[in-house]
Amino acid sequence: MAITAAMVKELREATAAGMMDAKKALTETDGDFEAAVDWLRTKGLAKAAKKAGRTAAEGLVGVAVDGGVGVAVEVNSETDFVGKNAEFQAMVKDIASAALAADDLEALNAAEVNGKAVSEIITDKIATIGENMGLRRMAKIEAASVVTYVHNAAADGMGKIGVLVGLNGANDAFGKQVAMHIAAANPAALGEADLDPAIVEKEKQVQIDIARESGKPENIIENMIKGRMAKFIAESTLLGQAFVVNPDLTVEAAAKEAGVEITGFVRLEVGEGIEKVAEDFAAEVAKAAQG
Repeated sequence: MAITAAMVKELREATAAGMMDAKKALTETDGDFEAAVDWLRTKGLAKAAKKAGRTAAEGLVGVAVDGGVGVAVEVNSETDFVGKNAEFQAMVKDIASAALAADDLEALNAAEVNGKAVSEIITDKIATIGENMGLRRMAKIEAASVVTYVHNAAADGMGKIGVLVGLNGANDAFGKQVAMHIAAANPAALGEADLDPAIVEKEKQVQIDIARESGKPENIIENMIKGRMAKFIAESTLLGQAFVVNPDLTVEAAAKEAGVEITGFVRLEVGEGIEKVAEDFAAEVAKAAQG
């Protein structure tokens, strides 16, 4: 029996299963809707789907490097407990490795690891571990040399913050220092040209309003704005920031002393930008116990 998009849509709406899982269920049951629902239930996929509404703001960032290519992926879970789970960690490691050959998140979800798509692997883990999970982000960098750093490491190559630094020139020790700096300072961009113009303009307007509140003449205000914006740009960009290892130097100046050029960076932090409902520890444990 031919499986139509409408059939897949109906099954997804009824079970909240993933598209590929719904299609596979219908294929395995020759289009029998009720049998497909049962098929999903027996595979644990319908149960997994019920958890999809829960906020997944914990988890791990995994990093991987192959030659001049580095990737970072964020895989989320509901609780911090799962980040310590060996099965979850193994999955994150596999996903990070698969990301080296993927161009974007869609391609990564479809990429196969040991004969199974990444999206299916995650669905299986939701069913077995009992928490909502998701592959949220991936970022890639290419350079002559790529150095990684993981902050709050849970295992090799994964933790709460993952950083990649691209360098022209070989100096891994310096690259590691810069990666640690990025983890701590969280720069918005590499240099001034890379800053979002909207962010720069918004800050400028704020500084203009603040300066005008002082009642000073316009010519003085203009100079005040120039100085304040120069400071804002320096503090917001990696190359302009004071280097944590030697605050007397900017990161750019330190790179020159080290004989390398920083060509780019990636910083992913678990749960960044996700609004999570605050729960006390007891409530979190109780939810996890309920499954």
